[in-house]
Amino acid sequence: MSKESLKEREAQIKEEFADLPAAKMLGKIVGKSYKDAFEAKEAGEPVGWCASNFPQEILETLDIKVVFPENQAAAISAKGGGERMCNIAEDSGYSNDICAYARISLAYMDVKDAPEMNMPQPDFVACCNNICNCMIKWYENIARELDIPFIMIDVPYNNEYEAEEDRVAYLKGQFDHAIKQLEEISGKKWDDEKFQEVMDISQRTGRAWLDATGYAKYTPSPFSGFDVFNHMAVAVCARGKLESAIAFEKLAEEFAENVKTGKSTFKGEEKYRIIFEGIACWPHLRHTFKGLKDNGVNVVGTVYADAFGYIYGNTNELMQAYCGTPNAISYERSLDMRLKLAKENNVDGMLVHINRSCKQWSAIMYEIEREFREKTGIPTASFDGDQADPRNFSEAQYDTRVQGLIEVMEANKQKESKEA
Repeated sequence: MSKESLKEREAQIKEEFADLPAAKMLGKIVGKSYKDAFEAKEAGEPVGWCASNFPQEILETLDIKVVFPENQAAAISAKGGGERMCNIAEDSGYSNDICAYARISLAYMDVKDAPEMNMPQPDFVACCNNICNCMIKWYENIARELDIPFIMIDVPYNNEYEAEEDRVAYLKGQFDHAIKQLEEISGKKWDDEKFQEVMDISQRTGRAWLDATGYAKYTPSPFSGFDVFNHMAVAVCARGKLESAIAFEKLAEEFAENVKTGKSTFKGEEKYRIIFEGIACWPHLRHTFKGLKDNGVNVVGTVYADAFGYIYGNTNELMQAYCGTPNAISYERSLDMRLKLAKENNVDGMLVHINRSCKQWSAIMYEIEREFREKTGIPTASFDGDQADPRNFSEAQYDTRVQGLIEVMEANKQKESKEA
């Protein structure tokens, strides 16, 4: 698309959504992405199931429609269907120990209907293990059960601080192979100019998303931290679309205006500012949110949401960026991400979700939590939960841990006040 055509398209999008707040615009973008996938399926085009951290720039360049099982599982569990779907998977022989997202997805593959959220069945699956290795077997099993192509990009764990050239070279061959596979599946040809355009838009989207979440550095924050758990769906499923970049830029503008006017989407007084560590506890989102809000606790930092703000300058840097997801990086870099959040966003505490589903993320958190406290002097608390299976969460335990964290944060504030 020419620069003139892009400008015209941008003007059309801005006119179409002129009267909508960013949150409504973001909701419409997610809805349209699934509507487009259903329409493509009905038209006989191949539609895929795609891992959230798969390089979406490839799929966007080839204009291949995909949907995201992780998004669907989160939506199903947030609307109360997680336990039902997990039971279906377990009755089919899948262990309760595997990721609840995987169990919900494998159940949906069989039942093909969920009143909470439906999506087209796949003609191929696209997998990337920069999230976890459970993802490989989950998608591999779907491909085998449905007898469909399995596209896999292996991102090796990066024990160095940044991904070096050897990893980029390793990924480049896989990118090329994935493109050839997708060309064969779709009957479409690769276009380098379109790829550059998609990368440019993805960068604009990533920068706008991080710009928006970055407004949490202000005290009080111009937004409730739980808002980003809802907004981030667009960063997952539509990073390469122009309307996503525009919507996140609008969101950042709204937060900037809130800073100027002293407003916030966080209702009530912001007494304490915390990092929420880990994936949201979707089945108990209301309780986890209310337990904080009612006590004046606002979330002003989360690695989980910011992880989808991929920033790069060229193709090599794109590959390095996909090596930088939270579960694929070294302990030292993981710790630094939390320390940076704490410093920039002036936090009073950190609440850690020990997530039974996401063992790769949670296992490292015991040591990160200890060293975080040691280096910052900031109190932490942890609670047991799950991103999608409601059976692994206790409201009483959560409330007790939150109250304990609040008591320590309050004692620290009183001590600081006396010293001042």
